[in-house]
Amino acid sequence: MNTLELLGHPVRLRVVHAMRGGRMLTTSELCARIPDVSKATVYRHVDLLVAGGVLEVAGEQRVRGAVERRYRLRQDRAVIDAELMATLTPDDHRRGFAMAMTTLLAEFSAYLDREHADPVADLVGYRQHAVWLSPDELAELITELRAAIAPRLANRAGPGRARYLLSPILFPIEDAEPG
Repeated sequence: MNTLELLGHPVRLRVVHAMRGGRMLTTSELCARIPDVSKATVYRHVDLLVAGGVLEVAGEQRVRGAVERRYRLRQDRAVIDAELMATLTPDDHRRGFAMAMTTLLAEFSAYLDREHADPVADLVGYRQHAVWLSPDELAELITELRAAIAPRLANRAGPGRARYLLSPILFPIEDAEPG
């Protein structure tokens, strides 16, 4: 299974989200973080991610006669790079976008189902803005967004920190006006 197929499933993508930030989690801990998905389903998708090299075993210990494994994300394997993106067909992009939206909806629903969910206090946002950009302005915007987001990707869990799912989506909704 290639990276696109591995990451192209909402449950596997949610597992990847849960593992980001240098976390090392057991499958049981992953199940607790994705409570709306059955344990058997989480276990099956963890096995697929391990077989595909996206997750690796970080350690093992005996717990009540069974071997409990801690997994860690192989960040270098959990990306769809520019080379792979260049090979995708329009239908591949449709499927990928639909999967991303399905995952986003599942994550948001799981958030709202939490006992103490408070979208106002948590500064939840889902705004959309239509902006006119030249190719140079678009490149500048992407550079600025990357500069703002990239340093925070290395943040680890800690006191006072909550995990947020940030999903920038960018595509033209009209052709460029003739110059």
